Amino acid sequence: MAGLLSFTAMLDMNVVTIAVGDLARELRVPAATAQWAVLGYQLPLVALLLPVGRWLDRAAVRPALGAALAGFALGCGAAALAPSIGWLIAARLMQGACGSVLFVLMPVLAAGAVRPELRGRAMSVPATLGPLGAVAGPAIGGLLLDHLGWRAVFLVVPPVCLAAWLTARRALPSTPPPPRPGRAALGAAAPAAATVTPPHRPARAAFGEAGLVAGAVAAVLLGLTFAAGAPGWALLVLAGIPPAVGWLRRPGGRAVREVLRAGRTAGVHGAVLALGAGFAATHLVLALQLQRDGRHSATATGLVLLCFPLAMGVFGPLGGRLADRFTPRRVAAAGGALTALGLLSLVPLEAGWSLPSIAWRLALAGAGTGLYGGPVQALVMAAAPPGRAATAGAAVQLARSLGFTLGPAPAVALWSHWGPHPALFAAFLATALAAGLLAVPARQPRAVPSPDPRRPADAPLDRA
Repeated sequence: MAGLLSFTAMLDMNVVTIAVGDLARELRVPAATAQWAVLGYQLPLVALLLPVGRWLDRAAVRPALGAALAGFALGCGAAALAPSIGWLIAARLMQGACGSVLFVLMPVLAAGAVRPELRGRAMSVPATLGPLGAVAGPAIGGLLLDHLGWRAVFLVVPPVCLAAWLTARRALPSTPPPPRPGRAALGAAAPAAATVTPPHRPARAAFGEAGLVAGAVAAVLLGLTFAAGAPGWALLVLAGIPPAVGWLRRPGGRAVREVLRAGRTAGVHGAVLALGAGFAATHLVLALQLQRDGRHSATATGLVLLCFPLAMGVFGPLGGRLADRFTPRRVAAAGGALTALGLLSLVPLEAGWSLPSIAWRLALAGAGTGLYGGPVQALVMAAAPPGRAATAGAAVQLARSLGFTLGPAPAVALWSHWGPHPALFAAFLATALAAGLLAVPARQPRAVPSPDPRRPADAPLDRA
């Protein structure tokens, strides 16, 4: 089920990108305005991750999952029927908000579904299906766009949401199951996922905290997104500092800091961010370089870039199995090192290189990323303090999303002024830093008390 959620969320993030041009023409708006069909989804998705994680630490999972899937599907339907760009953007905002719940629940559900000794394999499922959804998005979107128009692009996801909910109904029974041997490390994660009590309503103060963190993240995302066309937009990133500082001083910010300190996973989150930045930078720089001066077609470029996620999908399950045998940190560090090696082999890129010579290097980096993806999530979830599994999952998802956002802007600046070599070398340095952070062993985590020890055992998420 976690894999299906991962596939759905990543599919929807990428399936609409290819339709922006047709959206602009049919709705008679500038391309910059039509781009908000993509940004309207990404902004709430990333900005709400931490607030949603805090909420899910105290909420029952089954009704929250059902509401998120229903809202996600309804948002898709509303987008398909949109008569104007305003309607479309509102529908995409709704999808993004519901998508943030799905993103947080992916690692939590995967970790809570198996015994601790199988957690690496479980975490590799969403880590593998997510990239496949990202790859399938543009391909499926292109076919629908050519034959049925842009509105059909939004109708891909509702059937997947229905399948996810039917799977959830079978996997999450309506009454909490009795404890099973071998699940002690997961605490109340499985019973919480099964309960049908109504979702916990956030306190009024929680909305203020959510506004602060959402404002900070939105300022960073918007500043970096628009800085590519107008560098002055980069100053908007500074506007995110005051709300970020204010949030860190509030209970929500303190709770996230406790999660990072208790599990000694700050370095792991830094590695996730660095690897995301390195991947995003490499993907964009190669796309620009290969199509420069009409050297290669968009189709040929796309097929070459496809080698990275395909290799990632192939090696993802292997990474999970190895993590269960040799510990997640060792496998994650090895995967990060292999990714860095693959990107290092791309640094001397020259115009005379054939497409296959670029493809195998990308596949090498993708194989490393596949080996690292599941183990690093298993590492984070295993270190989550009691009652903070959703916050831990939200933090690692935010780190990855910020990496994808932070990587392209400096890489494009380097490519524009000095060519591909320094840009690709910077991407290599980011992944090498990630491998180093993953290789450093963590000290024994200290215990952190549950946020509210008086809560019933079947209400919160627990250690994952």
